[in-house]
Amino acid sequence: MKQLTGNQIRQMFLDYFKSKGHMIEPGASLIPHNDPTLLWINAGVAALKKYFDGSEKPASNRIANAQKSIRTNDIENVGRTARHHTFFEMLGNFSIGDYFKDEAIQFAWEFLTSEEWMGIDKDRLYVSVYTDDARAYEVWTTICGVDPSHILKTDDNFWEIGKGPGGPDSEIFFDRGEKYDPEGLGEKLFFDEMENDRYVEVWNVVFSQYDCDPSIDRKDYKELPQKNIDTGMGLERLVALVQDGETNFDTDLFLPIIRATEAMAKHPYEGEYKMAYRVIADHVRTVTFALSDGANFSNSGRGYVLRRVLRRAVRYGLKLGLDEPFLYKLVPVVADLMEDFYPYLQEHVEFNQKLIKVEEETFKKTLKVGQALLDDEISKAKDGKLSGEVVFKLYDTYGFPFELTQEIAEESGITVSHEDFDAQMNKQKERARNARNVKDSFASQNEELMNFNEPSEFIGYDHLTCDGKIIALFNAEGKMVDSLEDEGMIILDKTCFYAESGGQVADKGTFSADGVDVEVLDVQKTRNKQHIHTVKINGGVLEKGMSLHGEVNVKDRLATTANHSCTHLLQSALVKVLGDHIHQAGSYNCPEYLRFDFNHYEKVTAEQLAEVERIVNEYISAAYPVTKEIMPIEEAKKSGATALFDEKYGDTVRVVTMGDVSKEFCAGCHVENTAQIGLCKIISEESIGSDSRRITAKTKFAAYQDFASEHAMLENIADSAKQKGIKNIDTKVEAAYKTMHDMQKEIDNLKNQIFTLKSKEWATEAKDFGKVNVLIKSVSGMDAGALKDIVSNLKANDDKMVVFFVNTNGEKVVFVSGAGKEAVKAGVHAGQLVKKAAQICSGNGGGKPDMAQAGGKDASKVDEAINAITEELKSL
Repeated sequence: MKQLTGNQIRQMFLDYFKSKGHMIEPGASLIPHNDPTLLWINAGVAALKKYFDGSEKPASNRIANAQKSIRTNDIENVGRTARHHTFFEMLGNFSIGDYFKDEAIQFAWEFLTSEEWMGIDKDRLYVSVYTDDARAYEVWTTICGVDPSHILKTDDNFWEIGKGPGGPDSEIFFDRGEKYDPEGLGEKLFFDEMENDRYVEVWNVVFSQYDCDPSIDRKDYKELPQKNIDTGMGLERLVALVQDGETNFDTDLFLPIIRATEAMAKHPYEGEYKMAYRVIADHVRTVTFALSDGANFSNSGRGYVLRRVLRRAVRYGLKLGLDEPFLYKLVPVVADLMEDFYPYLQEHVEFNQKLIKVEEETFKKTLKVGQALLDDEISKAKDGKLSGEVVFKLYDTYGFPFELTQEIAEESGITVSHEDFDAQMNKQKERARNARNVKDSFASQNEELMNFNEPSEFIGYDHLTCDGKIIALFNAEGKMVDSLEDEGMIILDKTCFYAESGGQVADKGTFSADGVDVEVLDVQKTRNKQHIHTVKINGGVLEKGMSLHGEVNVKDRLATTANHSCTHLLQSALVKVLGDHIHQAGSYNCPEYLRFDFNHYEKVTAEQLAEVERIVNEYISAAYPVTKEIMPIEEAKKSGATALFDEKYGDTVRVVTMGDVSKEFCAGCHVENTAQIGLCKIISEESIGSDSRRITAKTKFAAYQDFASEHAMLENIADSAKQKGIKNIDTKVEAAYKTMHDMQKEIDNLKNQIFTLKSKEWATEAKDFGKVNVLIKSVSGMDAGALKDIVSNLKANDDKMVVFFVNTNGEKVVFVSGAGKEAVKAGVHAGQLVKKAAQICSGNGGGKPDMAQAGGKDASKVDEAINAITEELKSL
């Protein structure tokens, strides 16, 4: 077997399949493009789903790629096992209706065993096949020459995820030798399918030949009209086998990151500390790639996943003595290590470091909040035990590893159950699996639509009406028909209706002919690039070959066009005001408004937003001509045109240029001159995730209406302030608020004086209970905040003081309690006092030992609550 680097193995794989006529598909962004069913691209095939279900036609029916992927469903195993990762590269070759089982198996075998390529010893390879897949078994034995004694037949070798394309698969395993077989079980490990480190899966070939449906028996699955091949091989795993690494982490893909971490840490990469190093190395790759591909930290969706990955790495850093932010320092190491194949990482190093450092610092604060929650839960623990739900919440939300929670709890005499924690973890995994079974499934192939190749021309850039002939009709179930009389879909040889794409909504409008009245509800693109119209027939019957007159809703199209053009100007202005790091993260253009999402690490200030709006309107008033050109993609790139990072483009692209202020790849509809946009009014700017922002704006008359509405509001304010007009109204309002602020300060000062007097007066009513001085008092209608202030004053002036206030307001009752330092030492816990009283009054609550508040719903039991608290304090 050849000794190769990770980069050499990746390139060798791509070179091999290029020699076999495969198009090398550039790896897709980790963020799925136009696929809301996935959080991340999680396999080589994930970015190619549109080819497998037949919704799009690839440029070549033979494809190979090296696809970066993220999976976090087994994150707790990363670092613990030899082969689990959150970020990994999947090497794959795919056939879309081209070659099938025979060739796919032979390709895999030749690449792995041929001396020209990997040169792996055939005797060290084992194969598994689906029990009923006679042809795969025959190819392995008769064509590839694999000894039948090295082949396992198993029912597990069948790949399907819900409904859609799937089929039997065949896997190749590598025998790592006796040193990975401590019990000397040999081939029993493989043939009994036992979990082991000796026989390691290298390659999986999926023969996608059935339209799977788990609701029926597998033998009743129908054959697909287009059979496909989907293979996958983990680069990290193959590199470990070639380099004979103890684990995937002991290879040149990870060791430079581990050594850089080791230089900062207090403990070496050995023994009990190996897992921490491996977690950090894996997770910093995940975070670096995800951020570079446009993801952001947030509290939901992929941003939450990313935050959890980073926090897990930071937690393991603590085990190595890395108490200060350190992960951000590893970003350049990752970028340098992966530069050969992913040079774009270098462009994002500085920005990624800034985001990661801020996130690390924020997590330090979160750990403190989690500690406070844990302290509170320990104080409320029943039967001396923390519930599994609490322990898992601390792990999942606040980043507390089970061991840390266990250690802190045991210091207080509280036990935790690993079984309860594992039960909660399994529930989360089950929820994730259920979600994936639904979301990750492929759509079923529509054979008739896939095979319909008759051309359809879009002329809607220049025409809003046109005549076209119906060349295909599909009913509501997607079945091709000759006539249609209610709802369905139609394709014409020529259309002026824009199909939804690039963030621009589809056109609506009508088709008509003698006796026919058709409403166009939606327009999408088929895999063969035709525009397919979803229609509702209000009168008459549509028949194949019929000529129709189409009319786009002009008012909506012009409004949408102005909004779309304005997003281009908006991006240009944002770059000018906020910096070159700004890039589009999404957009939406409809008749009513425009929406533009972009990456930015902080809130846009009011002054910056006003400047962006001013610049956009300056661009509009400059009346820049807007040109649209079709040009070769390389020429377009050299011209400086901006492209979406994760968008896939063909050999030629459409470039939209607006004067000298904007030049972008775009297939959408645009104005002829920026002056046609009329006006731009930014409606809102908001966060849609950590470091991800969204601007909503309006143009043309809709923008004027918003300006007019704000003007009317100012006039109402002026009228309320007894002013004759809006001139200088901002100064008047500012002065009024200053007066209110000064008055509030005076009121607060008077309140403080009252609280001081009340404290002194009520302190004389405290009773000596021996170890503590106790003041229990009922009040009515007082502000809970004021009561807390009085409690603070009382316990600050007497360390032995225990204060317990009962504040009633109708049927509701609030309990506020506080204890001085000596009282707490004597065993007083204010949180437990208010909780006990609240429960008597049909409520609940709690808090810290020295200060707490709780509420009850039944004021009739106040006396009972007071008696209970009195007796408890007397018993100290």
